[in-house]
Amino acid sequence: MPTVIGYHEVKDTQHWLASPKREEVFGPLGVTNIRTFVDQENPTRVAVLMDVADMDAVMGAMQTPAMADAMEYDGVRPETLVILTEAPATA
Repeated sequence: MPTVIGYHEVKDTQHWLASPKREEVFGPLGVTNIRTFVDQENPTRVAVLMDVADMDAVMGAMQTPAMADAMEYDGVRPETLVILTEAPATA
C-alpha cells in the first residue's frame, strides 16, 4: 500500500485542520492513516500524508464534483495541489 503526500495552500488553516471532509471523502476509498501537516513558515501551506490502497480510485475521485465540493468546503486552493507518491525501493 503506497504512502501518498498531498500538499497545497488553504484559505484558513484552522478551518482546514478541523474539517471532517478528509475522512468523509477518502475513507470510503480505502485511504487510511491520514495525517495532517502545516508549514511553520507559511501556515497556509498544508499537507496530508496517507496510505492509499487503490491509487486509481483516489485519482479518479479527485476528478469528481464531490471532491471539488470537499476541497471548496475545506478552503483548498486547487491550483496549488501537488500529489507525491512513495517511490518503490530500488535494490
